[in-house]
Amino acid sequence: MVARRRKRAARHPENCIPSPPGYAAIPIKFSEKQQASHYLYVRAHGVRQGTKSIWPQKRTLFVLNVPPYCTEESLSRLLSSCGLVQSVELQEKPDLAEGPKESRSKFFSKPVPGFQVAYVVFQKPSGVSAALALKGPLVSTESHPVKTGIHKWISDYADSMPDPEALRLEVDTFMEAYDQKIAEEEAKAKEEEGVPDEEGWVKVTRRGRRPVLPRTEAASLRVLERERRKRARKELLNFYAWQHRESKMEHLAQLRKKFEEDKQRIELLRAQRKFRPY
Repeated sequence: MVARRRKRAARHPENCIPSPPGYAAIPIKFSEKQQASHYLYVRAHGVRQGTKSIWPQKRTLFVLNVPPYCTEESLSRLLSSCGLVQSVELQEKPDLAEGPKESRSKFFSKPVPGFQVAYVVFQKPSGVSAALALKGPLVSTESHPVKTGIHKWISDYADSMPDPEALRLEVDTFMEAYDQKIAEEEAKAKEEEGVPDEEGWVKVTRRGRRPVLPRTEAASLRVLERERRKRARKELLNFYAWQHRESKMEHLAQLRKKFEEDKQRIELLRAQRKFRPY
């Protein structure tokens, strides 16, 4: 019985691909020269009933084990035979957000170094069912080669240098939206300030206060040093009363001794002075 199973597995190796429960395995190859296959684990994306999702139902394919060399463009091309692909998004881990996400900046988002997950949205639900039965596509072809090795490093380095004009435009757009958001919050706080709520409480805001500038590291060190010196001056040198009294008496004795020494010095100077008019 075991020998029959082994023979059947040797004849049809695609039927014995281990995959997580609920997922279908898609064997892909980087190029025609590659003999071993890499497996993508896919399933139709779905959420629990009553839960909102940013991905359209019945048209989204969830993909696991996406290799680092597989980009959004190459993944879209791999699945284009299943149907028209609307969008592809690669992420480091599955998305648990229920609402729409903020748009990511291409200048400040870091690429994921390892394996990723993907959300592929088709135009029609039939694309998802066709992708679950897909077998053996190639990632890199002659018409669409995928860069690897030193060529990929050079390309990544060139892409890491942002266009100054595009970067300035994006920063200006972000700052305009931020300023508008702050102005709306201040206007809303101004309207709500002084108006009691249902329970009679009056909201107090920080409007009108002088903005506090963030401290630098050098300024913080100066403040800490100033506080340390202040504490050192405030420390009691003599804790007990008799020690304090003795220190006063010793200080007075030193003052008297110094006064006598000054008197003797003055007398010596007077004795050495001689009046010589001619």
